[in-house]
Amino acid sequence: MLHKSKIIVAIMAITIMAFAAAAQAAPMLPNFVPLVQSAGKAVVNISTEKKIRQQRTLPFEMFRGLPPGYEDFFNQFDRGGARERIQRSLGTGFIISSDGYIVTNNHVVAGADTVMVNLQGTSGKDQSLKATIVGTDKETDLALLKVKVDHPLPYLSFGNSDKLEVGEWVLAIGNPFGLGHTVTAGILSAKGRNIQSGPFDNYLQTDASINPGNSGGPLINMDGQVIGINTAIIASGQGIGFAIPSDMANMVVNQLKENKKVSRGWIGVTIQDVDENMAKALGLPESGGALIGSVLPDEPADKAGMKDGDIILEVNGKPIEDANALLRIIAMQAPGSRVKLVVWRDNAKKQLTVQLGERNVDKKEESAQTEKNTPSTLGIAVRTLTAEESKMADLKRGTGLLVVGVDPGKAAAEADIREGDIILTANLKPVNSTDALARIIRDEAKKRGAVTLQIQRQGQKFFRAISLTETESEN
Repeated sequence: MLHKSKIIVAIMAITIMAFAAAAQAAPMLPNFVPLVQSAGKAVVNISTEKKIRQQRTLPFEMFRGLPPGYEDFFNQFDRGGARERIQRSLGTGFIISSDGYIVTNNHVVAGADTVMVNLQGTSGKDQSLKATIVGTDKETDLALLKVKVDHPLPYLSFGNSDKLEVGEWVLAIGNPFGLGHTVTAGILSAKGRNIQSGPFDNYLQTDASINPGNSGGPLINMDGQVIGINTAIIASGQGIGFAIPSDMANMVVNQLKENKKVSRGWIGVTIQDVDENMAKALGLPESGGALIGSVLPDEPADKAGMKDGDIILEVNGKPIEDANALLRIIAMQAPGSRVKLVVWRDNAKKQLTVQLGERNVDKKEESAQTEKNTPSTLGIAVRTLTAEESKMADLKRGTGLLVVGVDPGKAAAEADIREGDIILTANLKPVNSTDALARIIRDEAKKRGAVTLQIQRQGQKFFRAISLTETESEN
């Protein structure tokens, strides 16, 4: 009996300790009420209308049994004319100044004939106003709107997304599924996400619930600052939402406000990532940086002395992790500004200064090209180019080697080397004969464990790295 009493006392003690621990933990959970009450007033619902003209056509049944083409013949007379249909969509935005500037996503307002903004009780009651689109930026999916008001509006300020730490609490406010003001909370799940939606992907990931209609709404930190603009979701996932970082958004919005467009820096190169094999082949201590596939003639990089095969390691003292990082940091610089680059060339670091041009989306894009893993054998057959082939490829006579055979399943095929490719260099050295290629592989590449080939394909130049582990050179 005494033994049972001791057990009961022990259980009670454990229970009391558990309640005490819970009581101590409870104050650590954030109270979102003050934040929602202050920030929520600056979040707006956005509705758009777009007129779509649809041509009326005669019923298909009328043309059964008639020769092909009769349907088009009769429809050209347009009985009843074109029909207009109104396409409506919903989204979210937030006010960034007391005089009525509003930020949202470009895809929320793109192509809209009418944009209406519903202010949430800023003058004591909800108010619907027609908005003007000041400017948009498709590449970052941002838009700036303006409404005319006769009284100051509550607004939100941008915070520093770069200083945000994974695990911090965040709050999302939006208009999901047209339900009106909805608040969700979570944490910052990750930074620097590339979801392949555009050239400057660098999203914040959060588990705060984001749904259709949340687009353009703010992601807010515990200080009430906007650290992201909610933009994308994974339809098949749960607790995975993506927001444009405030540092990027702030720069874009300021340019839209001042110039109604965004100007970005440009150096005029094609770029790709540097994987482990590429790093070995080029003598780089570790993978990283952005490899220059080709330097475009008469562009800023060409004028600064940059060469095919250079690896950009730093821009203005900031390390470059991959091709996308280089693209983002250059694009954030003003055209005409000078940037200091650290590049890897001939097994050593070299400093260059480039005066940036202006990025034009109609130009040939700087692009990141994904490298594939390579197995242990090379497997290619090459020969020199004929005079006609050199002329067609716009190459000097005696330049490069034409790939005339690729063994399926071997290293070259896995590295996406194709018949018809022209090999210009191996480990940045010109290869004008099969002997030259074999010599580079034998004397240099095997020691490093990989060889990098500069390829010209349909006028485009890029690099491919091939592992030489247990490889025999092939001509």
